[in-house]
Amino acid sequence: MDPRPTLRVAVQIERECQPNRWEDWRFRVTQVVTDDGDFGAAPRTLRDDGRHAIFLHPGLSVTLFSDEAEGYQLNLDSGAPAWFVLWRVADDDPARAWPERVTLSYHEAGRLLDAQERVDSLPLPPELVSWLAAFAQAHPRSEPRRRRRPASFQAPDER
Repeated sequence: MDPRPTLRVAVQIERECQPNRWEDWRFRVTQVVTDDGDFGAAPRTLRDDGRHAIFLHPGLSVTLFSDEAEGYQLNLDSGAPAWFVLWRVADDDPARAWPERVTLSYHEAGRLLDAQERVDSLPLPPELVSWLAAFAQAHPRSEPRRRRRPASFQAPDER
């Protein structure tokens, strides 16, 4: 197996105009599909009737790293394996959003959420579940991390 397998994907984002009186725009990630290069390189509008719009953002990469294998395994063990999509809204144009990153690691998604990022999850197709499982099994979990006592709490002769 490739040490860093990479999969190209395209992300579809839906935009809704004034879904309620508190929001001007609402965005949600609606689909992640594998991208064989058929979608081109530039984002494009699939539909826009003024109220609802659907945008396709191709060319994102999902790369698996051996040090994230535990996060992949947690995603698989969750019972509902998922894509995790980090997306942003433009500061200068609140009607525009785009996906920034796609990951399959439960740990990475947690770190992004801890950093107050917008992360949506979508179900992972069965054929990719087996691909991810093969990678996670090829890179078994590391030993549990042991807490190291800070040097300031150790006696001077133990430092």
